[in-house]
Formats: sequence, C-alpha cells, structure tokens
Amino acid sequence: MALKNHSARPKLACEIAPDRVIAGRASDSRHVLEFCSTSELTPGCVVPDLTENNVRQRQMLVTALRHALEQVGGHSRDVIAILPDASVRVVLLDFDTLPDKDKEAEGVVRFRLRKSLPFDVDKAAVSYHAQTTPAGVRVIAAVCLNNVVQDYEAVFREAGFNPGVVLPSMLAALGGAPGNAGTLVIKVDSHTTSIAILDKQQLLLFRTLENARGVTISGEQLAEDVYPSVVFFQDTYATNIEAVYVSGISDIAGAAPALRAQTGAEVKELVQASQLGLGGGAIPKWRMAGVVGALLS
Repeated sequence: MALKNHSARPKLACEIAPDRVIAGRASDSRHVLEFCSTSELTPGCVVPDLTENNVRQRQMLVTALRHALEQVGGHSRDVIAILPDASVRVVLLDFDTLPDKDKEAEGVVRFRLRKSLPFDVDKAAVSYHAQTTPAGVRVIAAVCLNNVVQDYEAVFREAGFNPGVVLPSMLAALGGAPGNAGTLVIKVDSHTTSIAILDKQQLLLFRTLENARGVTISGEQLAEDVYPSVVFFQDTYATNIEAVYVSGISDIAGAAPALRAQTGAEVKELVQASQLGLGGGAIPKWRMAGVVGALLS
C-alpha cells in the first residue's frame, strides 16, 4: 500500500465500494477524466472491515473490475486501486523530528501506531506522508492488515491489472480538495462518513465514522455527525471553517442548509462536472470523488 507517488502515477484509477466499482482514465493533461465506467455489485460481495475478510464474492468482484477497467483502460494495465475507508485506518501523528533514513523513520512511525490500532501493526502494511509543521513533523499514516490489502490487490491482478498504488477512498478524494484555509471535506458511502479538515495545505483532522444510514443520510443527520469534529478543530486551532466540500450523497443542495448553519461556510460539491469531461456523464459526480482526486490532483 502506498500514498500517491506523483512522479509515476498511473492514468487509470478504480474504486471498490461496497455496492459498485468505479473506474476512470485521466487525460494526458490530468485536468479531466477522459472516460469513466462503473459496474454494480450485489449486496455482500464486498464487506469493508479493518480485520475481517472483505472480499466475500471473489469472482463477481473480479468480473466487475475487469469490465469497468477494460471500458476505460486502453492498453494500460497500471491502476491506482482505491479501497473502502472502513478497510483502512488513517492516523495523524505528531513528532518533533523523524530520522532521515526511511527504514528508521518507518520503525518510529510503527512504534507510535501500536497504541492506535485494533490489530498488530507488525501484520499490517503501513504507508505514510510527512508534513513539516511549525511544531515539528506531522505524519499521515495509512494502515491496513496485510491479508486485507493483499486480497484487494489480488483481485485487481486476477482481473488483468496491476495495482501499483493503493489508497483509501477519502485520502484519494482529498487530492481534489482545496485546502488553503479552514476547509472541511465530507465523504459519505454506504458504511461510513469520513471527515477531514485542512488548513494552509496541512491535514489537521481525519475521522471515519460508522454510518448506518448510508448515502440516504439527511443533511441534519450529517451535520450532527460532523459537529463534534468541527468544534474540536475550532477549539484546538482557533480557526473557523471557511468552506465545506461534500461528496457521496445525491442531494447536496438539500444537505447544505444544515451544514451552513453549523459552520457558517459555503457548501459545495467536491467534484465538478467540468472534471468529468465528455466521458463522465453516465455516472453521478457525487460518486466520483475518489477516482477524480486520485487522478487529477
């Protein structure tokens, strides 16, 4: 599993969600998606979880991946694999410093993660990105059990593609989010609501919450779920939310009043129609945040 490597990013990305797979191909300019495709999954085909087997109907998932990716892939076989947020734990860690050598730095990060995970970090894949802060170094670590991430990688390979980069959905989606000043990003799927707050291009808060209501969650319910994170951010950093970006629900306009009343900020869709080009009209843009963020950031 790896956070994005911009120097060698594939032009293909494919997100595995609990109810479907969504694939896209970026244009050479990386400004729009040239083509998009989706294949639906039956309930129970993929059951996202941190510790349990996620892929329950293997052949169905392989067939769906192959169909979606062959629609957009052309001759390319390298793909960014985007996993459900419930399958990956994302942790923010603050350090005074980190060792210069990558192996030593990873050891320090793994040691700190031991107290933050419901599983043995020695049995997990760990990828991290370090940001310099006024107080030292903030690490964004993505952690997934080896057997879980390897199972996802294997179904891509069985479909005929190479998952060279693997990302959780919300971290992928953040690639498409402005983060200059007090930016709240909300991404909903059928199992989780993920919340991130950025300021001055720094990721300051990241939470993934259980969401029993799925993509039918109301604006009032979404605002209630997000409220503790907003209060924590404002109290901790003495900074207001200036903009809210939402994805994963179809009625963003209906959700906007409750979120605006809570934050005082303008509420916008994370994915814009202009990013999908001519090939994205068949898939609602509110479903496309992971693929768009992975490819166009």
